[in-house]
Amino acid sequence: MFSHLTKEFRYNWKLAYPVIMGMLGHTFVGFVDNMMVGQLGAAELAAVSLGNSFFFVAMSLGIGFSTAITPLVAEADSANDFKKGKSAFKHGLFLCIVLSLLLYGMILLAKPLMYFMKQPEEVVVLAMPYLNIVAISLVPLIIFQGFKQFSDGFSLTKHAMYATIIANVLNVGFNYVLIFGKFGFPKMGIVGAGIGTLISRVAMIVIIWILLKNDKKTKAFLTHIKLFVLDSLMLKKILNLGLPSALQMFFEVAIFTAAIWLSGVLGKNAQAANQIALNLSSMTFMIAMGLSVTAMIRVGNQKGLKNYVELQRIAKSIFLMGILFASVFALLFLVFHDVFPTFYLDLKDVNNYLDNQEVVAIASKLLVVAALFQISDSIQVVFLGALRGLQDVKIPTLMTFIAYWMIGFPTSYFLGKEAVYGSTGIWIGLLVGLGSASIFLYLRFIYLTNRLIQTHTNN
Repeated sequence: MFSHLTKEFRYNWKLAYPVIMGMLGHTFVGFVDNMMVGQLGAAELAAVSLGNSFFFVAMSLGIGFSTAITPLVAEADSANDFKKGKSAFKHGLFLCIVLSLLLYGMILLAKPLMYFMKQPEEVVVLAMPYLNIVAISLVPLIIFQGFKQFSDGFSLTKHAMYATIIANVLNVGFNYVLIFGKFGFPKMGIVGAGIGTLISRVAMIVIIWILLKNDKKTKAFLTHIKLFVLDSLMLKKILNLGLPSALQMFFEVAIFTAAIWLSGVLGKNAQAANQIALNLSSMTFMIAMGLSVTAMIRVGNQKGLKNYVELQRIAKSIFLMGILFASVFALLFLVFHDVFPTFYLDLKDVNNYLDNQEVVAIASKLLVVAALFQISDSIQVVFLGALRGLQDVKIPTLMTFIAYWMIGFPTSYFLGKEAVYGSTGIWIGLLVGLGSASIFLYLRFIYLTNRLIQTHTNN
C-alpha cells in the first residue's frame, strides 16, 4: 500500500543522516554541558538552562534565516546555474555574518532582563558569567550555518556532519578539563562549559571551510568571493525567504524558552527538570530536523524541475519516515521516563539529595508529555521544510505564530501555574501548540501542491 512512498526511504536517509548527525552534534554540545554541569548541582543546571534560553532565542533567528540559502542553491543546482548558486551563497554568507553580530549585540542588551523575570536569585548569579561566554559563540555558529546550508543545497550533507562531530570531540575534552579543573587547568564550573562551547564552534567553521574548499563540486564557489560586492535583487530575495523562516523557528524556540522562564517562576528544581526534558526532546527533534532539511532539498530540486506530482509524493515519503521515527521515540520516552532523568544528576550527592530527587520526579512527568508530542513535532517540522523548498514562507510564518503564541502559550501560562498543573501544565501547552502547527502546515502543503499539480496538468 505504501510502496510508492517507502521506495524513497533509502535515498531520503542517504541525504538525512548526515544532517541528523550534524544537528545532533549541536544538541550534543548541550547534552554534554548538561550532563557535566548537572554533577555540580540543580542550581548550576538551572543556570545553564537560563543562560541558554537567551542564547537559543537569538540562535533560532540566525539558523532560521540561514535556511533561505538551501532552497536557492538546490534550485540553482538542479538548473545547473553556477552564477545563481554562487550569488545565493555569497549573499547568504554576508547576511549571516551581519546577523550574527547584530544578534550578539541583542543578547548583551537583553541580559539585564534576568533580574526582572522572577527567576531564582542563585540561578541568575551563576547564569550571568556563563551567558557572557556562550553569547560570543553565536557569531561563529551562525557563520557556520551559512556554509552548512550552502553545502546542504548541493546535497553534500556529510561536510557539516564531519565538522560537527570533530567539534563535539573538542567540546567534550575542553568541558572536562575546564569544568572540573583537570590536568592543571583551573576549575571554572559552568564558565568552563561556555569556553568549551566557544572553542568547538570556532573549530566548526575552520573544518567545513577546508572540506568545501577541497570538494570538486564546491571549490569554485569558494574562490574569489567578493563578499562586499552585492546585488540588491539577490539580497532582497534572501531576505524575503530568510526573515519569515527565521520568524518560524523563532516562534517555536521562543515558546520553549518561555517554558524555561515559566518553570523558573516555580523554582530552581522545576527549571532544572524542564532543562532535562527539553534537552532529551531536542535530541529526538534533531531527527525530524534532518528530515525537514531533506524535504527542503528534494522539494527544491523538484520545484526546479517543475515535477509537482513527484514533489508531493517525495514529501509524503519523508513525512511517513518522520512518523515512524517519532513513534519509536514516543515509545522510548513512555517506557524510560523514570530512567532518563537520572543520567543528568548525581543522585549520591548528599548535599543536594532532596533537590535532585525532586528534579527527577518532575522531569519524569514531563517526558510523558514529551512522548505525546513527538509525532506532532515531527509532522510540523517536516512540512515546514517542504514549504521552504517550495519557497512558501509568509503564510506558514503566520500559521506558526497562531499555533504557538495564540494557542500554545496561553495554554502553558494558565495550566502552568503552581495551583493548577505546574510544570506538567506548561508542557501540555507545548503539546497543544505543536499539534496545532502540525495540522495547519500539513493542510497548507497539500493545498499548495494540489494547486500546482492541477495548474501544471491544465497547461
